Amino acid sequence: AFAGISLFRWDINVREATVVGLVGAGGIGLQLDAAISTLQWRRASAILSAILALVLLAEWASARARRAAA
Repeated sequence: AFAGISLFRWDINVREATVVGLVGAGGIGLQLDAAISTLQWRRASAILSAILALVLLAEWASARARRAAA
């Protein structure tokens, strides 16, 4: 149960870091905002892809941990 909750919380932290950065307070969202502001679309796409990959990885690991605990 602890592993599943930890992975779920990690997933939330990644999403929150993105949002916090988009409003200018740091985090991965700050890098995304900077790339978008300077029209660096390839860099912005790479950052978005990294965020998506992290979220999907956390979801997969969380689901696997829940299945193992059941």
